[in-house]
Amino acid sequence: MNTVIPEISWQGLLLAFSPTAIVIMIMLAWRSIAGTAIYATVRMLLQLLLIGYVLIYVFETDSWMLIAIVLLVMLSASSWIATRILNGRTWRAYLQTLAAIALGGLLTLAIVTQLVINISPWFSPRYMVPLAGMIFAGSMNAVSLAAERFQAESSSGSSYREARRIALQTALIPIINSLFAVGVVALPGMMTGQILSGVSPLVAAQYQIVVMTMLFGSAGISASCYLYFQRPRS
Repeated sequence: MNTVIPEISWQGLLLAFSPTAIVIMIMLAWRSIAGTAIYATVRMLLQLLLIGYVLIYVFETDSWMLIAIVLLVMLSASSWIATRILNGRTWRAYLQTLAAIALGGLLTLAIVTQLVINISPWFSPRYMVPLAGMIFAGSMNAVSLAAERFQAESSSGSSYREARRIALQTALIPIINSLFAVGVVALPGMMTGQILSGVSPLVAAQYQIVVMTMLFGSAGISASCYLYFQRPRS
């Protein structure tokens, strides 16, 4: 099996933005949030190029404290992004979001890295950082969807229990859709990357099973925690 991954040229990288450019042009024509999309795309580009250089150093470190700092930065950033869609972002909402993502994300990360994969050393950055990124991002999206829907349902007069039920259901739609589609409609990024690098498709499938279960678990726990924090105070 060929284990050499073709290198992407700068011209090819620019060409990859053509679908994005089409979407942005449609958004401009329809007077949608094109400015936000452009800003998000530019920010994504700069962040990924920067993190590519940073990870070269991080992956070579033997300091667990540095990895802890990296995880803290990831948690803080994901919590701030998750509260972006709320009307009237407050420190209380941010701290609740941070606690929810931390509870669901760190618990899942610990189980996967220490019990399932059993990485060595326990803070191995080549496993810890990428897995934490996937987990925190999944939790961030779930909490963001739950927060937005809970706020909307509460504003329309729904009871706490009803708003909580609908918000959790909404938050888990993306990951549940992914559970239905994986292997039939799509081969997820991690599995595709492993196959391209020469790993056996069966081994790649086993890792993807771990990824899908950890994403569902962390998303559900984080969204549930956030919604629990919204319970009426007696």
